[in-house]
Amino acid sequence: MRTPVLGLSVLLAVLFATSPSAMQSSKGDVSLSREPALTRDIKVISSAGARALADACIAWAERNKLVVAMAVIDWGGNVIDSHAMEGAAANAIDTALLKAKSALRWRRPTSETNKLVRSGENLAPTFMDDFPQPGAVPIVLNGQVIGAMGVSSADGEKCAAAAIDSVFKGQATTVGR
Repeated sequence: MRTPVLGLSVLLAVLFATSPSAMQSSKGDVSLSREPALTRDIKVISSAGARALADACIAWAERNKLVVAMAVIDWGGNVIDSHAMEGAAANAIDTALLKAKSALRWRRPTSETNKLVRSGENLAPTFMDDFPQPGAVPIVLNGQVIGAMGVSSADGEKCAAAAIDSVFKGQATTVGR
């Protein structure tokens, strides 16, 4: 009677040991636990995607008779594209970049971070070298923050949101929490 049970145990052990989801303990016991993932897939904004965002923001600004500068950064805070329309202030791209980095770090529109700072609810952005001024939003695709877009205008968040909606055809959002 022991042979069939032992045979079944050996068969299960072989099946689990050859399965990629099986993990053996130091004692040689087979368990159903999965190893933690050592990598993950991350979406990256391409330079063509960032250029399309800048172009869409410029089109929105022109329709609304605004002069803006913008910066698009990836999930790690690296600048992918930046552009200033003719007539933009000399510091406009720097301002857009600071806003974009703040939106990325806090994973929320900078207008929300600005409200938290002004109310005294969270002062961390003021001493963490952030720039919590309205005008930037995170770019969220399939629940993953893939970057941020900052615009040097009081209506910068509207411009960025319109550009993101236009380029990503409604598949990306500006809410990262």
